[in-house]
Amino acid sequence: MRLYSLSVLYKGEARVQLLKAASDVSTFNFFQRSSVQEFMTFTSQLIVERSELGSRASVKEQDYLCHVYVRSDGLAGVVIADNEYPSRVCFTLLDKVLEEFSRQVSRADWPSGSPDTISYAALDGYLSKYQNPRDADPMTRVQAELDETKIILARKQNSCCEIM
Repeated sequence: MRLYSLSVLYKGEARVQLLKAASDVSTFNFFQRSSVQEFMTFTSQLIVERSELGSRASVKEQDYLCHVYVRSDGLAGVVIADNEYPSRVCFTLLDKVLEEFSRQVSRADWPSGSPDTISYAALDGYLSKYQNPRDADPMTRVQAELDETKIILARKQNSCCEIM
């Protein structure tokens, strides 16, 4: 399970504006990293452009799942992850990031903003924190612990049946 990109964009009337982005392309070949980065930026902008205000969606693109949330005020977030990463965790992350971003960055800066002019440094931290959904998300952690308990109980039950 892996997160590759986390982006915040603004869907204006004329076009989609990238406000801030963080990505982890360390698993790709050194010579492919810049083209992978461009692919993620382009795909994020395209998905937001084609999404309605107030909508959430997951779009499969090649070997990746792109999760998008476009708020009714035009602020949008995109997470690009592999196919195994839980969708619920992606949308929880998008909710958290967009809420925090809207509190820290003035709404007046969204239409004209760019990654160079917007000062919001939390994306890299969120991207690294959420690499392991079990550590970052309490519901995923509880589900994993429950699954482990089921396995232990099944083993105990099998060993008890073998003894008899």
